[in-house]
Amino acid sequence: MSAKILDGAMLSRIRRAALAERVSILRSKGIVPKLDVIVSANDPASVTYVQMKRRWAEKAGIEGDSFLVDEDTSQSQLVDEIQRLNQDPKVHGVLIQHPLPQHLDENEALIALGSAKDVDGITPESLGRLVAGMPGFRCATPLGIVRLLNHCGIEIQGKRAVVIGRSVILGKPAALLLLQENATVTITHSKTENLKEICREADILIAAVGKAEMVKEDWIKPGAAVIDAGYNKIEGIKGDVGDVDFEAASEVAGWISPVPGGVGPMTVTTLLENAVDAAEASTKS
Repeated sequence: MSAKILDGAMLSRIRRAALAERVSILRSKGIVPKLDVIVSANDPASVTYVQMKRRWAEKAGIEGDSFLVDEDTSQSQLVDEIQRLNQDPKVHGVLIQHPLPQHLDENEALIALGSAKDVDGITPESLGRLVAGMPGFRCATPLGIVRLLNHCGIEIQGKRAVVIGRSVILGKPAALLLLQENATVTITHSKTENLKEICREADILIAAVGKAEMVKEDWIKPGAAVIDAGYNKIEGIKGDVGDVDFEAASEVAGWISPVPGGVGPMTVTTLLENAVDAAEASTKS
């Protein structure tokens, strides 16, 4: 069996084209969507990632500024900047790019941000709204995954879904979003007993554990949809490697997302869509 590709890059392009049309309508009304980012100046990977997000945002007509934090930034300065952004009506979304410098309390920063402009859907308030089924922004990566599954016509309702990973920005919210889609969900992790056997029961398997090519072909139920949300660096190998052994898994799975080109583009696109949602909502307040 040769799996069909869950092409997040293609779907991302389609959705960003639609996004540009929405932004054009907002701009005709004098509203310019604005997404500001707080990012560590000394983390090259974060800076590069934010630059890529910025390029995609600009192509869609979304503006934004970056607030760089480093070893000289105090916690009070960080919180003051977040409060300033929360109070600025021209800023529709705020992204706190993980990780911040170690001396800064990221949890306190997320609490200060709250939910109104948390377009990445990762603050405690936003996650609480997800758990309670209340309106609010949903985590960009899990929401992008659900949209990719829906676009490809993969049935979620009534299916058995297994998530490998329990992070608050991916594993847990992914499980909750799948539950909202009426899947029966199991969250697993590195300490789960009989992990391979549990994964083999999944109609939908999401790998988000952060261990390169951990998921082999004998972990996968024949015909299952496999979503690889892992990004790992391996010495001597150019580029990113996922949590799934792609070549081997492709011979068993019915659908599979590649790394890169699967989940990653959907994460960025969903973040931008959330920012435009916030800008549109501002016209109704």
